Amino acid sequence: MPRAVLDASALLAVLYREPGSVVVERYFAQGIVSSVNLSEVAAKLSDRGVDSQEVVEILSGLGLEVREFDTELALMAGALRKVTRPLGLSLGDRACLALGIAEGTPILTTDRAWTAVPIETAAEVVIAR
Repeated sequence: MPRAVLDASALLAVLYREPGSVVVERYFAQGIVSSVNLSEVAAKLSDRGVDSQEVVEILSGLGLEVREFDTELALMAGALRKVTRPLGLSLGDRACLALGIAEGTPILTTDRAWTAVPIETAAEVVIAR
C-alpha cells in the first residue's frame, strides 16, 4: 500500500472496529499521522475511560509515523480555513489536510464532509466508509 495520512476519524474507526476500519488498516504499514490528530485520538480514548498509560500503549502500538505540527503545517492549516470552514472542518481536520498536501499523499478519513473539499486544495481524499 502507498503512504497515506490518517485523520483521527480513520484511527478511531480502527480502534473501535467501526465500518471502514479494514480500508484504513491497509495503509497502516506506511501510515502517517499529525501530532494534532494523535492528540484528538488520545482525548477520545480518555473520554471513554481509558487511563493515560494505556492510551500511550495503544497509540504507540499502532506503529504509525507521527509528524509534528510545525510552523509550516500551522500556516498551511490556517490558509485552509477559508475553503474548509463552510464544510465544518476543524483545526484537526485542517492539520491533517495540510500534512497530506505537504506529503503529497492520499488522506484517509471517515468524514464524508471532506468529499466537498476543493480538489485543488488537497491531495487525494479517501473516504474509508
